[in-house]
Amino acid sequence: MSHPHAAALARGITALGLTLPDGAEAQLLAYLDLIARWNQVYNLTAVRDPAQMLTQHLLDCLAVVQPLRQQAAALGHADDLRLLDVGSGAGLPGVVLAIANPGWSVTCVDTVAKKATFIRQVGAELGLRQLQAVHQRVEAMSSAPYTMITSRAFASLVDFITLTRGRLAPGGCWAAMKARLTEDERQAVPTDVSMFHVERLTVPGLDAERCIVWLRPAH
Repeated sequence: MSHPHAAALARGITALGLTLPDGAEAQLLAYLDLIARWNQVYNLTAVRDPAQMLTQHLLDCLAVVQPLRQQAAALGHADDLRLLDVGSGAGLPGVVLAIANPGWSVTCVDTVAKKATFIRQVGAELGLRQLQAVHQRVEAMSSAPYTMITSRAFASLVDFITLTRGRLAPGGCWAAMKARLTEDERQAVPTDVSMFHVERLTVPGLDAERCIVWLRPAH
């Protein structure tokens, strides 16, 4: 029996020009079902309708897959990127990135225990062995550093940089997913950090501004 949102997901992936591993679409749909089911009890996301979740969450996160792949390749880690997703919530974009890139090691960190528990459950049910979830404040983490650190509507750029700076590997970069970048936020970026690209995104079915703000320590 086909999934009610399978066709819409396939259309979105095609519109994004994405190539995904075998089985990834089924995993994404299973993930969508898990969010919808857990959301009834745990309030993982304010979006309640699975069709809206597909557009506002899954396709929104899939829109960053290709840009992140390109940057990972530029960093010399196309197939073995070590990525930290901060304030991951229900695993967005961390879980989506782990599904799309099985060779990447993806760690999701969130201060809300139930959200980390949910991501662990997703990893177990979908067989995502390279996905980890940590219930902790990111500034208190003591793991090895990460080549790329992502966030999605997490905090201001200056807070994102300040809280995660200690977790960034030498030569690594930050990728902040945002609706739009304000001039105030741009001006507040520390002088020892370079904003080297603001990449506009188009999300299939979503009439809203989206971008990735790319940053790295200035040399």
